[in-house]
Amino acid sequence: MSSSQPSLLPGATRTLADFAARTQFDDVPSEVIERIKLSLIDGIGVCLQGSTLPWTQLVYELVREEGGKPLAAIWGNGHRTSLTNAVLVNSTAGHAFEMDDIHKESIVHPNSLAVPVALALAEANPATSGRDVALALAVGYEVGLRIGNAATVSLFLNGFHPQGTSGVFVAAATAAKLLKLDAGETQNALGIAGSMTAGIMAAQEGAMVKRLHAGRAAQGGLMAALLAKRGFTGISDVVEAGYGGFLSSFARTPNPSRLLEGLGADWEAGKVGFKMYPNVTSIHAALDALRSILIEEHLAASDIREIDVGCGHMTFVHTAWEYRPAGVTAAQMNMYYGLSVIALRGDISVSDYAESQIADATILEFIRKITIEEDPELESRGAAFRHAARLRVVTNDGRTFEREVLHRRGSPENPVERQDIERKFNSNLDSLLARDAQSRLIELCSTLEKLPDIAAINELVSTPIPQSGKP
Repeated sequence: MSSSQPSLLPGATRTLADFAARTQFDDVPSEVIERIKLSLIDGIGVCLQGSTLPWTQLVYELVREEGGKPLAAIWGNGHRTSLTNAVLVNSTAGHAFEMDDIHKESIVHPNSLAVPVALALAEANPATSGRDVALALAVGYEVGLRIGNAATVSLFLNGFHPQGTSGVFVAAATAAKLLKLDAGETQNALGIAGSMTAGIMAAQEGAMVKRLHAGRAAQGGLMAALLAKRGFTGISDVVEAGYGGFLSSFARTPNPSRLLEGLGADWEAGKVGFKMYPNVTSIHAALDALRSILIEEHLAASDIREIDVGCGHMTFVHTAWEYRPAGVTAAQMNMYYGLSVIALRGDISVSDYAESQIADATILEFIRKITIEEDPELESRGAAFRHAARLRVVTNDGRTFEREVLHRRGSPENPVERQDIERKFNSNLDSLLARDAQSRLIELCSTLEKLPDIAAINELVSTPIPQSGKP
């Protein structure tokens, strides 16, 4: 059957594997390394914050009970376990509260996948330098994000979660680079990882399991690389196979040319943005627009008669379903909830997603003033404007205010400054880690490529911190 279906792009998996194996630190543009270091800072912050949450704790309890060779630490408590189990918990923590970084085209959050894999392998091999980690993160991002690009939004619209599917290749390529796999072994790692892909989007409407998608993808990608190092073989054309390959199975209508376009010259790893709100990225442009109107026009929620939002198809499907308080995940993924909180409180923070808040009657009542529709013109602009939004506020006295936000704050097109990422990092950890430890982590990550080893970073992230058990 597979031989009767033409390859989507012959040799693509091998080319990506060869790129991953041969790329050296000096091949990576300096601006990409700088972006990677910011992603590392951001990733550590969101992982440590997420380590305190109940869904992460449940995964940790299972890992602790099962045991494992003590090679790598669970972040935030110091318990040591096997490499794959440590990564399962730490990457679940990274995706535990919708604050990990985001690559728009692939719809993948790479730092919650790659950072725990890289630091676990560095802990197991103390000879690993900061330069090794920076290179592995850049290569892992690049390979995985390109596969996600080729899958297009079709993968998501078919009901699959890019984090749990495309994301496994980020982890596999990161691990393959740190394990110093050659091109053939890296091809096998990718070929094994393709069979580890999983994650369905119904999880967004109220289940803890969405958080686990990142943990399982990271664990699967790492396991794939470890198996490949031992000689285990995978599907040689896993990405591009015409039948049963990753793209043909999950995306069905992929864009395979995105796999190799500009490879080594146009770095997708440099196009990763950061989340400045603790919720799904697709609603951030709408939140930015409403916040702008409230601030600049001096409006309060009591002034507002209605809010009308236009967005693209994917954002509409992803976030504009009727809100019901079915859990923290559902609130974080829902545009109605996010806009209602912004209108009532002027901003939105972690505390607005506490279990005690997500069924607040005032929030639910205000939602009735909000209408969200697909905007055909925004949709026609293509994937680059997938997060764009148009928003109109009509006041009780008949005034109308409109904003169009094509690129959300924190995206590569509308970037935030380093100090904004550091401020987010500190905010995530202020009640969990001493300020001097926070500053030391920022310092170490900022000079990553100069570090002879990663021991100091791993020591700090494994420091026991309070486990609140509450979102």
